[in-house]
Amino acid sequence: MRRGSINKWVLWMFMGMLFPVLSKGQALTKPQYGGGKAEVVEHYATTTLDNGEVVPWFPIEEVVVTAVRTWKSEEERQRYLRLKRNVIRVLPYAIYAQRRYDQLDRDLAVANSRREEKRLINECEREIKEKITSEVKNLSISQGKILIKLIERQTGNTSYDLVKDMKGSISAFVYQGVAKIFGHNLKSTYDPQEDFEIENIIREYERVRPIANP
Repeated sequence: MRRGSINKWVLWMFMGMLFPVLSKGQALTKPQYGGGKAEVVEHYATTTLDNGEVVPWFPIEEVVVTAVRTWKSEEERQRYLRLKRNVIRVLPYAIYAQRRYDQLDRDLAVANSRREEKRLINECEREIKEKITSEVKNLSISQGKILIKLIERQTGNTSYDLVKDMKGSISAFVYQGVAKIFGHNLKSTYDPQEDFEIENIIREYERVRPIANP
């Protein structure tokens, strides 16, 4: 065998042994923040910058930075704890209202007649009353006010607007009048800046007990 043929044969044999190793790729370790074991992957997802450079990217878990709150007085601490209890007490009702009204919107979108729309609305109203009325009537005035705010937070509509959409302007006016007798305002809105303590309580609650989408 000629020297040139031997060299080619050796080269092909070497490449034959090397190729399977190269084809497996290099194991890559994703950055790890906090405890736990770093994940090993075969490749990174990449994105291309405006200048044409390709860089890897990977999602990381949310990092929550909190400070130890210093209370001005024991009275202030107790006030916050009462607020926290009240928010957690009524939040499930607001979440239920959000999911039920979302379902109603989907049902109304495929309704074939005004009669069917009315039936769906009455059915929604009946289900809400059956599920939460017996419990909601036992809420304190403070809890009721928070619930009205949270309904607006979850649905994007005030309680007044929801009643108006379902039952009409006259019914909404009557409901608002009755609510005011008991110290409530169905037109109350939710402002994450103004109601920052409530917002912080809800976010903490959601981190501990994630709220699944309907």
